[in-house]
Amino acid sequence: MSDAPVSNDPALSVSDLAASLKRTIETNYDHVVVRGELGRVTIARSGHMYCDLKDDKAVLNTVMWKGQVDRLPFRPEEGLEVIATGKLSIYAGRSNYQMIAASMRPAGAGALMALLEERKKKLAAEGLFAAEHKKQLPFLPRTIGVVTSPTGAVIRDILHRIRDRFPVRVIVWPALVQGDSAAAQITAGIKGFNAMTGADRPDVLIVARGGGSIEDLWPFNEEIVVRAAFESEIPLISAVGHETDTTLIDYVSDARAPTPTGAAEIAVPVRQELLLQTSEAGERLKRALARRTGQAKDKLTAARLPRPESLLQTKRQRLDYAAATLPRAALALTQKARVRLSRLTISPASLRSEIRTSKQRLRDVAVRAWPALTRLMQQRETALATQGKLLETLSYQSTLKRGYALVRDDAGKLVRSAGPAASAASLKISFADGDVTAVPTGSSGSPPAPASKPTKAKPKGQQGSLF
Repeated sequence: MSDAPVSNDPALSVSDLAASLKRTIETNYDHVVVRGELGRVTIARSGHMYCDLKDDKAVLNTVMWKGQVDRLPFRPEEGLEVIATGKLSIYAGRSNYQMIAASMRPAGAGALMALLEERKKKLAAEGLFAAEHKKQLPFLPRTIGVVTSPTGAVIRDILHRIRDRFPVRVIVWPALVQGDSAAAQITAGIKGFNAMTGADRPDVLIVARGGGSIEDLWPFNEEIVVRAAFESEIPLISAVGHETDTTLIDYVSDARAPTPTGAAEIAVPVRQELLLQTSEAGERLKRALARRTGQAKDKLTAARLPRPESLLQTKRQRLDYAAATLPRAALALTQKARVRLSRLTISPASLRSEIRTSKQRLRDVAVRAWPALTRLMQQRETALATQGKLLETLSYQSTLKRGYALVRDDAGKLVRSAGPAASAASLKISFADGDVTAVPTGSSGSPPAPASKPTKAKPKGQQGSLF
């Protein structure tokens, strides 16, 4: 019989112990981020990747399943330093602990810059950065959607700047802007805003975060984020990092702001400046309307019926010209006859013959000229009579003959309404055949003296009667 102490603890099988260790490790190390150098990289025919993460003191077996391998943004190679994210587990078949990697990315700025340049060339070749895909930003959005961290200085700066410039509605989609889950949350924010309908749908989006290292800003270089920004139907402004930082989302966004505050300035104008511009535009419009109204008034004035006197001016000038021309024409004929007469040889016979010829020519001219002169004078008289009738038609005397009258007050001014007529002391009413003086009813003025009878004109050459 053995002398060893007897224990009441139940004995565990090897598999039970391995399972217990597996549960303990997976529970306590369900999310780890490990940095190391890749070694022994093997991709099986199934698509799963088996590799080692190592440093100068330890080695960690690592497994990545096919679905995650297909989404890797780079080609895993031995000797490349990477940062892997995943959980620890135990492979019970060999009692080895290992890491189940969910994601992996190159570590160090140099490796990330090389990966960034490679991805940039790929997306540019697909046309994602082409200028024809850029959308016009709305001039005055009613709602602005912001994808960023709900805490921190970035969202405060954006809200403060929008409130100072032109207060509008702002909807914040909370998202991580750093870390392994950031890219998925940023993508969800962009797609979520685009899926909205009605009044909640933003007119413009802002994707923003503060400055940081290339590792900190890497989620905005992820392909899923870049493609979501490219496919956004809502115009998008990127404001990632500082002015010197550039990420791939900046190339596909419709506008890039150097800072989150700059994104707010791009999104909305300054309200006071708009009010000033509107006021200045209104003044310019008033001046333009006044100028056009004045031009139209001038055209209307020029197109109206001219004064009656101007209708006769041209006819009178033509008549005066004809009256002045006829004597000169007759004088010219006489002068020509005198010249011809002076050239003749002074002999009685020839002189008498020339006189007879000239007399006959003169009689012929007189015979021809008199009817023409008579017709011309008749035409001028007819034209003058026509213009006289037109002048008489347009004069106010013809209006009086149709039953109208002119009313003047005691000062001789025209009275155009009943008010001034009632307050006048006396009124003078002009008819077509004479004037009549009247006193308005209720007027305090005394009736005017009767108008004196016109004195009959005495015939010329006769002496007036003494009685």
